[in-house]
Amino acid sequence: MSTPLLSVQELTVTARLAGETRTLIDAVSFDLAQGEILGLVGESGSGKSMICRSLVQLLPSRAIEITAGTVMFEGRDLTRLDEAAMRAIRGGDIGMIFQNPTSHLDPVMRVGEQIAEGIRYHQGASKRDARKAAIEILSQVGLPDSKRQYDNYAHEFSGGMRQRVMIGIALSCNPTILIADEPTTALDVTVQAQILRLLMDIRDQRGLSIILITHDLGIVAQTCDSIAVLRGGRLLEHGPKRSLLAAPKDPYTISLIASHPSMPAGIADASEEHSLEPTTDAISPPIAPLLEIDDLVVRFPASGTSLFNGSGKFITAVNGVSMQVMAGDTIGIVGESGSGKSTLARAILGLTPLTSGHVTFAGADLALDRTKALAKLRRETAMVFQDPYNALNPRLTIGDMLAEVLKVQDKVPADGIQTRIHQLLDLVGLERAFATRKPHTMSGGQCQRAGIARALAVNPKLIVADECVAALDVTIQAQIIDLFRDLKERMNLTLIFIAHDLAIVRNLCERVVVMYRGDIVEEGLSEAVFANPRHPYTAALISAIPDINPDKRLPRLAEQIQADRADIATGLKHPITMNSTTRELPI
Repeated sequence: MSTPLLSVQELTVTARLAGETRTLIDAVSFDLAQGEILGLVGESGSGKSMICRSLVQLLPSRAIEITAGTVMFEGRDLTRLDEAAMRAIRGGDIGMIFQNPTSHLDPVMRVGEQIAEGIRYHQGASKRDARKAAIEILSQVGLPDSKRQYDNYAHEFSGGMRQRVMIGIALSCNPTILIADEPTTALDVTVQAQILRLLMDIRDQRGLSIILITHDLGIVAQTCDSIAVLRGGRLLEHGPKRSLLAAPKDPYTISLIASHPSMPAGIADASEEHSLEPTTDAISPPIAPLLEIDDLVVRFPASGTSLFNGSGKFITAVNGVSMQVMAGDTIGIVGESGSGKSTLARAILGLTPLTSGHVTFAGADLALDRTKALAKLRRETAMVFQDPYNALNPRLTIGDMLAEVLKVQDKVPADGIQTRIHQLLDLVGLERAFATRKPHTMSGGQCQRAGIARALAVNPKLIVADECVAALDVTIQAQIIDLFRDLKERMNLTLIFIAHDLAIVRNLCERVVVMYRGDIVEEGLSEAVFANPRHPYTAALISAIPDINPDKRLPRLAEQIQADRADIATGLKHPITMNSTTRELPI
């Protein structure tokens, strides 16, 4: 048997908390072969990310340390190396893609320079050569106009585009091992398929070994060679993917497989013949919608311009969108990163100014009476944001955060606030002890659940959930979806659910709206749209959904859409003006 590239034996990680020692990783052992893709799966807090941070000594706190075990790489035990030696290992030999791109990208440094920096440091390239290589990497990871976007900052990108930049940074140093911590969490299914295929192609070309952390068993089934299942810091099961998926031994593995939101058979293999006309359903328009959007347009100044410098150059993020939402509706909005989903959501809640058109909530029009509409929106709507870490105040405990909302809303008596906090934590599946925790001590999934609890604290009529389950493992996803379904039935809650996971949208939402480049290209009842997509873009999204079947290959449709983006990219060099009908790809 050949010597493994990386060998982890009896790795144990402990934390000293409040005078006691807690075991976070309990004697975990596994090998990684040259060219192997190993999938680490398990619920939030199972230890997946902690194991990978331990490999490169990037533990999140001085109170956490490796207390036993070895990590052998190229004849050296990485647990015994000093910081200077580890700096040479990190990036150059072992690259890492972090789960949260917003927290790991420098906000005051151009994204291209962040990629070029690693190329210059690890490869000794000149500034000119590093820039050229960085532009090519940006193109490889799916940015449509890499030359222009080299000079952009992270805040100018959508969540999915920021994640692609993070992947580019990790690949820029030509590592031997790539640790990918939820690398496609923020990406839509078509770009997800493209990125996963890119990682597999690089593996095939260079013999790159990959440790892929994910909660999506569909991704594991289609990309990984072997699977390791973790829970509570322990390795429950490890083996080749086919044998493990076909005959799981541990009850927890069985529950993970059962929780995967698979699409019904035949849906993902819909006919390739599709009409270009949007879906229309024979449904009478509602008499009194809770929310009405009429010809909504949202534009932003193009990079380097403003409303006052006379350039007149704008990017259209939402282009003439109209829709109605009745009380009790559950509507899914799907589309690629940059299609305008999040901009539409923020415009609905008054968080982004409207360029033209109307947004009317419960009779109050944002365009005609912004003050009255905002007052109503702030008391009767809530939003669950995509990035759980940046959406929570790092200085407040979860209990203080919820108490703040309850006090401002003044819907709960002062002596009932603590009881309500406990009820909210129970609703989202967090232990009541989390009321005293701060976000930095919690996993991404736990932070997202806290964000959902904050939204529910408003006791809203409408919740806009922007990728609210993207960071959660499949078992917790199922719980949150069941929670939303239960709230809808008991409270007549109205939900606008933005997601790139079409399987979840189909299971939860009665209606689906498909957006592409700021437009609604198809909408209708979920069953009808998924069973018979009429627009080719909708069909591409459905075909790109990861399937738990390991024999299903990643589709080429993602590359076809990316080729279409190459044509769109030419328009990025000629941004629209207020009087122009030409549009470019939205941010």
